[in-house]
Amino acid sequence: MRQIGYVVDDIETAMRDWAEKLGIGPWFYAEKIVDQNFYYKGKPSPIERSVALANSGFVQMELVQQRNDAPSMYLDFLKAGRIGVQHFAYWTTTFDAHMAAAKAAGMTVGMGGEVGANGRYVYFDCEIHPGTVIELSEVSGPKGRLFETIRKASEGWDGRDPIRPFPDLSKM
Repeated sequence: MRQIGYVVDDIETAMRDWAEKLGIGPWFYAEKIVDQNFYYKGKPSPIERSVALANSGFVQMELVQQRNDAPSMYLDFLKAGRIGVQHFAYWTTTFDAHMAAAKAAGMTVGMGGEVGANGRYVYFDCEIHPGTVIELSEVSGPKGRLFETIRKASEGWDGRDPIRPFPDLSKM
């Protein structure tokens, strides 16, 4: 497991709180993530979401705030009255092989999409704890390089510049 994903209702406050109270940061923040080919339960869905990423040691923390009412597993989580840990993510450079293994094990996809080249992801429609699901995230391309940049920024972080802009994946 490489990432713990939290669904929040106020991402700006959450980033500040995590940085000030927990010492986790710096946060790399994208007010609007551009997902390509996003789908929910097999159908396209025009999701709008903000994302912030930071590391605590080897594990990445992700804060997600959905900004519209498009169908998604994030929205399902919120409508069920939940807030907090929504997913655990596993990263892979062999996405197709891991997808085949997951499907062979009977896992089904609840939602998925792409962020950047070689940046596919899926959330499996299986709760391991009430509301918490598994994500499989491809890190072969720029997304993997972004994640490494975020991890390195967290090493020895002194608390300065706790919220930073999300880098342009097309330039990584």
